[in-house]
Amino acid sequence: MAMQLPSGRGKGRRTPMAEINVTPLVDVMLVLLIIFMVTAPLLTTGVPVNLPDSRAKGLDQEQEPVQLSLSADGSIYLGDEPVSEQALPEKLAQIAGSQPPGADPRQVLLRADRALDYGRVMRVMGELNRAGLNRVALVSTQGDAS
Repeated sequence: MAMQLPSGRGKGRRTPMAEINVTPLVDVMLVLLIIFMVTAPLLTTGVPVNLPDSRAKGLDQEQEPVQLSLSADGSIYLGDEPVSEQALPEKLAQIAGSQPPGADPRQVLLRADRALDYGRVMRVMGELNRAGLNRVALVSTQGDAS
């Protein structure tokens, strides 16, 4: 089947359209872009921790905080990297020593599973205090704390 090309004769006849309509494609791509922009910040947490509920509001961050996570089985993670309990003081001392003199101390976000023993969390907080990282924020999910 041959395609008719526009010519001088037969001006009243309709010729097939040879252009592709890209408007639906652009619409779909914009929707996908918005979906990815909304979901990307939700993918930053690496260690699955069952956080307790709290009615406290979120904190404003001026610099990137250090994330310290304690999972339900007692494993310790610095960011996404697992750290043994024996190596934790040395890693925390490196973080505290990497700050420029006179700068505000780095904030530490402590994420501990609600099933953990209170003493285990306090031992980690004691190591943070001994390293000089005194700005510790306990992370929880926002909800009804009753």
